[in-house]
Amino acid sequence: SLTVDVTGQTRKEKVILPLYLQGKKPNTIPNKKVEDPASGKVSISSLATRQDLTSFHLIPPRVTFGVLKEGCTYATTVILKNVGVNFSRFRVKQPPPHTGLRVMYTPGPVAAGLQVELEIEIFAMLIGGKDTGGLEEVSHDIEISTETETLLLPVKANILS
Repeated sequence: SLTVDVTGQTRKEKVILPLYLQGKKPNTIPNKKVEDPASGKVSISSLATRQDLTSFHLIPPRVTFGVLKEGCTYATTVILKNVGVNFSRFRVKQPPPHTGLRVMYTPGPVAAGLQVELEIEIFAMLIGGKDTGGLEEVSHDIEISTETETLLLPVKANILS
């Protein structure tokens, strides 16, 4: 129960459930349903009432690089986990070159319960233009298209000249 803690005492503050337990997914855009005959749908009567049989979660849901030195390359790993009951495919739309971002991954289907690693790489470069006092912010949403939705992975960094 959410009203009592592990010792049986009533809770003083409210328990905040994670978004994935609340049924909400931040930064997603639902896709129009397209019937794919080779998608490997499971047709079991106990699953017939469920609508969303394929779903991905991003761990972590956003990437913040912090302050980066101009001219250097930095990388981090994000996990894309299939939490649905079917295997599913995904595709990453590469960010534009002026952001300095690049996503490296192995394409292919992801089985239910398994995960793939996306390596997010940034080459810290100042785009120029106006005087920003030696600090420029890079912010971009990486689009990851799945069979049922488009996930948005926000990436932020501050580049120091």
